[in-house]
Amino acid sequence: MSGVVIIGVGPGIGRSVALRFAREGLPVALVARTTAAVRAVAEEVAPLGVRVVALTADSTDETGLRAALDAAANELGPPGAVVYNAAIIQADSIGDLSVRAHQDAWAVNVVGAITTAAHVLPGMAERGAGSFIVTGGMPEPKESYASLSLGKAGVRTLVALLDQEYGPSGVHVATVTVAGAVAPGTAFDPDDIAEHYWRLHTQPRQRWEREVVHAEPTAAGSAPDSPGQR
Repeated sequence: MSGVVIIGVGPGIGRSVALRFAREGLPVALVARTTAAVRAVAEEVAPLGVRVVALTADSTDETGLRAALDAAANELGPPGAVVYNAAIIQADSIGDLSVRAHQDAWAVNVVGAITTAAHVLPGMAERGAGSFIVTGGMPEPKESYASLSLGKAGVRTLVALLDQEYGPSGVHVATVTVAGAVAPGTAFDPDDIAEHYWRLHTQPRQRWEREVVHAEPTAAGSAPDSPGQR
């Protein structure tokens, strides 16, 4: 059975998405910058009885990221779903960051998703099936989170471009826009958010959605994802 690859695994959304797909019997490949991050989630997934591959790669390192994606495919076969969940989440206003700091944020928030898409989507298109889902946010830009607002606008546009290119071939490209601070037991519980990813992956083609917004009914866009909760 085709598995899922999750890039940017942390204790929040990444972990919950891994567990959600594993509960359906899908093998899981986990990718994060640190061994500790992937091992922690792998140890929770393993008891569910599915194959788990724990890999380390920085989403800004094109060679390393592509190698991790190849390693996942070698272990589990071509992926049925790929989730890009990496981001730099920081408070900053226009003028606060150096050019290099902006470039670093953009590299994680957008370019890593481009690298991942370029590596996996042609194969999905050849097979005529697959899901590529990006964790979005900031449905409205906020001046106190400038780099994140720019990055999330970038990946929203990226999803639209990828849908134009690969959607006709049977690849479901979508984004889950998280409009609040992720924390267990709140309206932004990562386990609840993970349900969107599974639903998007299993949607029949005639019902495909390109964007799902997870927000409080009365406070949509009130805050960005909280640091360390991916």
